Amino acid sequence: MRTGIKNRALRRLKIIEGQIRGLQRMVERGVYCVDIIRQSGAVKQALLMVENLILENHLETHVRDEMRKGDYRRAVRELLTVYNLSKER
Repeated sequence: MRTGIKNRALRRLKIIEGQIRGLQRMVERGVYCVDIIRQSGAVKQALLMVENLILENHLETHVRDEMRKGDYRRAVRELLTVYNLSKER
């Protein structure tokens, strides 16, 4: 994984970790359900951002390498795999 993307992903994951701990505290304290749901939505969005970083890395490394090697079939398979995974969100 490219260093810049790895660092950004790790930084975001640490933030998400804190958000999850905050969610736990909210549930333990009996915070208003709508507020918990809002915070949960923020965590989901943050995870999507991490997924996008990982996707960016995959496209810029693995897929690009397959294209450079002239292995277009494998590159297309990689793209389709990523595309199908993104549809499952």
